[in-house]
Amino acid sequence: MSIPRIVVVGGGAGGFELVTRLGRKLGKAGKAEIVLVDRNPTHIWKPLLHEVAVGVMDSSMDEVSYQGHSANAGYRYQIGTLCGLDREHRQIRLAAMHDDKDREVLPERRLDYDYLVLSVGSVSNDFGTPGVADHCYFLDSVRQAEAFRKQMLNTFLRCSNREESGKSGMSVAIVGGGATGVELSAELLNATQMLHGYGFSRIGRQQLKIHLLEAAPRVLPALPERISQSVHRELERLGVEIHTDTRVTQADENGFEIADGSRIDADLTVWAAGVRGPSILSELGLSTQRNHQVIVHQTMQSVDDDRIFALGDCAACPQPGDKMVPPRAQAAHQQANTLYKNLKATMAGRELKDFHYKDMGSLISLAHFDAVGNLMRGASAKGVLVEGWMAKIFYASLYRMHQAAIHGYTRTGIRILVDRINTIIRPRLKLH
Repeated sequence: MSIPRIVVVGGGAGGFELVTRLGRKLGKAGKAEIVLVDRNPTHIWKPLLHEVAVGVMDSSMDEVSYQGHSANAGYRYQIGTLCGLDREHRQIRLAAMHDDKDREVLPERRLDYDYLVLSVGSVSNDFGTPGVADHCYFLDSVRQAEAFRKQMLNTFLRCSNREESGKSGMSVAIVGGGATGVELSAELLNATQMLHGYGFSRIGRQQLKIHLLEAAPRVLPALPERISQSVHRELERLGVEIHTDTRVTQADENGFEIADGSRIDADLTVWAAGVRGPSILSELGLSTQRNHQVIVHQTMQSVDDDRIFALGDCAACPQPGDKMVPPRAQAAHQQANTLYKNLKATMAGRELKDFHYKDMGSLISLAHFDAVGNLMRGASAKGVLVEGWMAKIFYASLYRMHQAAIHGYTRTGIRILVDRINTIIRPRLKLH
C-alpha cells in the first residue's frame, strides 16, 4: 500500500519548519513521503535579510542547504519554481530551469501530490508606482539583498571619491516605515561606522543622509503606538530624516517624486513598502485576494480544495471578529505547528482544528544602537514594554528559536558558539 505524499512549496520561515517536523515525525517513520519544493537551494530567515543587505550577516555562512538538511530530516528536496496546478490529477507544474547561459538544466516537470501546502511567502508591493521596479532595490530574497549590498559598497566608494565640494556625502531613501525599513535604516548607519573604521570609505555617519518615507501618519503603523514613538525618537536621534504622511508617486534614477510635488533625491533607493503574495498564486485556479493571497478556511485549507493548504504571508487566513492573520514570522511559526497537526488529522480522517493566532508581541532592532518592543501581547492589551539590552536578547532569541526548530537544540547551541568565534576572528562586516 502506497503512503501519502505531502508536497510543501516554499521553504520560508513557516514552510521550512513544517517540512522539517513532517520529515522527522512522518517521513522517517515511513508514514508519509515529504517533499519540499523551493526555487532556491538554500534558506535564510527572511526577517534578517536587512542584515544580509548591509553585510552584517554573511549569507554564505548563515544559509542552510535544503539538500543537505533534507538528508538528516527525513524529507526530499526538489529545486523548482511553481508555474501551474492540476487539481484534477493532483499535480503541480514546475518551470524549466536554465543556467546563466540560458541552457536548460531541467525541463518543465510535473510532481504528484496527495496533500499540497503552499508556503511561498510574500513580496513587496509597489502598487504599480511608475519607475519603482526599474530604479529601486527590493529586499524580498537573498539574491536581492546581495545585489543591494554590492551596490551599496560601490556607492560608498563612488561617493567617497567625489571631488565636487557641493556633492560630498551620500544619501539613501527608503520607502516603507515598517520593520524592514526601520531596521535597514539603523543597520545602514551601523555599516557606515564600520566601513569608515575599516578604511573602506571616507564617509562617516555624519556624511550619510537617510530618508525614511512612510505613507501612514507614523512609522511602524501596524505596531502599538508607544513602540512607534520610541523608535521614531531613536531614529531621529541617530540622524534619520523621517517623512510620514508621504506618498511616492514616481521613482527615477535620482530619487522619488512625492504627491505634494516635492522631490527626495538619493544615491540609493529602496522599496520596502506593502505586502502581497506572488502573482502565480492567482494563476492556479484557486480563490485569492486582490493581493494574490490564497483564501483559506481557519483550518488553513483552501476554500476550493480540502487537499490544498496555505500558510504564512501567502495565505489569507480568517480569525474571529473579521480579522486576518498578519504577515509576520511568528504567525508562520504558529501556523506551522497547527498545520502539522491538521495534516496528521486529515490523513487519519479526523476533524481539523481552527488556527488561532496569538500575538506574542513585537520587537524591533536598531542595530547595536538600541532595541525596543513589547512582549506577551496575548496576556494583556499592551503587553510588557522592553528596551535596551533586554530587548536585544529577546530579539536575538527569535532567530535562535527558528534555528532550534530546524536544527534541534544541540546543533543550535553549536551554531551559537561558532557565531561567537566568528565575531572574534572575522570582520564584523562582509567587505567583498
